[in-house]
Amino acid sequence: MSIDQKTLAELREKLESEKKRIEGELERFTHENSDGDREANFPKDLGNERSENATEVEEYTDRLGVEQSLEAQLKDITDALERMENGTYGIDEKTGEEINIERLRVYPAARTNV
Repeated sequence: MSIDQKTLAELREKLESEKKRIEGELERFTHENSDGDREANFPKDLGNERSENATEVEEYTDRLGVEQSLEAQLKDITDALERMENGTYGIDEKTGEEINIERLRVYPAARTNV
């Protein structure tokens, strides 16, 4: 059982839509560094009080975590789109068996059945 073209197109559309959403999220609070990688922006309005500075450092740390999570999701989506292009989409990377279509509908970037 391979994925029919209609279902594959629906899954591609979901992946591309999610990719665009994540890229937009990353644009809001990150910038591209000289290496071409994205990194979280540090809050610009540093306060004069220790408590203000601590809050800003905490906010930056939170942004780093969100950035890393979004980048991991973006990589999974990009990899799934590449697998669609090379004909290996929907194949469990560990077992080589087909991934359940219902799992792909819930999470189109799935790499495995579990």
